Amino acid sequence: MIRIFTDNAANLPQELLERHAIRLVPLTYTIDGQAAPAEEFDGKQFYQQMRAGADVRTSMITPQTLRDAFEDCLRQGDDVIYLGISSGISGTLAAAQSAAAELSEQYPQRQVAAFDTRGASLGEGMQVLKAAQLAAEGASFAHILTRAQEWSDRMCQYFVVEDLTYLKRGGRISGAVALAGNLLNIKPLLRGDEQGHIVRCGGARGMRHAMAALAERYASLVSDNTLPVGIAHADNPGDTALLESLLRKQGFRGDVLSVCYEPVTGSHVGPGTVALFFWGVHR
Repeated sequence: MIRIFTDNAANLPQELLERHAIRLVPLTYTIDGQAAPAEEFDGKQFYQQMRAGADVRTSMITPQTLRDAFEDCLRQGDDVIYLGISSGISGTLAAAQSAAAELSEQYPQRQVAAFDTRGASLGEGMQVLKAAQLAAEGASFAHILTRAQEWSDRMCQYFVVEDLTYLKRGGRISGAVALAGNLLNIKPLLRGDEQGHIVRCGGARGMRHAMAALAERYASLVSDNTLPVGIAHADNPGDTALLESLLRKQGFRGDVLSVCYEPVTGSHVGPGTVALFFWGVHR
């Protein structure tokens, strides 16, 4: 049997993880120096804390933690595929590859791989769901990895932040650009590029125009308007609803997987962010 692993940056609800038998290894974070509680994440409360000035710090998963998680399955005679957060924004993928290499030597009769989705939030999670579905259907190890590369090449990831302060803290933009943008209400349009890095690709004045820009990106790149899309928001249900309505006007006819941004990547983009994920003709 092939076991599918991911991390909590994939932003998948617990119900979907259980339904598709997806194993989760979490990245961790602290709030004002205190380890975050282990109970279920409360998105509204978390982003309210951030708006109030809470200091959130995140940590990658260690190679040993990943090794222990994978080895538990290998010992039982199962194979392992980990589909993880983009190597362009986290060192976790390198840790997973290191763990996979060690375990491949220790368990030569088994197969274990760490795949770079070049995504985060549902840009990662939607790929994980597809891999889990293939595994459940009995697809081979090699076939799942081949398809995973195809999915990653076509996963479009666009997002808009409400407050540029958080991108400044992460070194994505300069302090001068953040100050000017916030004063002028300029919302940058960002995307996950071909290497999985976050890059700027446009901008709009105000969130309403920014949501229209996201919908236009969808219309210009979507491969099939009946396929599902993902929307992640950092405590911004109003603009999420607006975005979905704009997508429908652009011809979207599929289902929407809408989630509150998980804290690991959400803390870097900040409260109010809205992100759109869909299968395009290319990234």
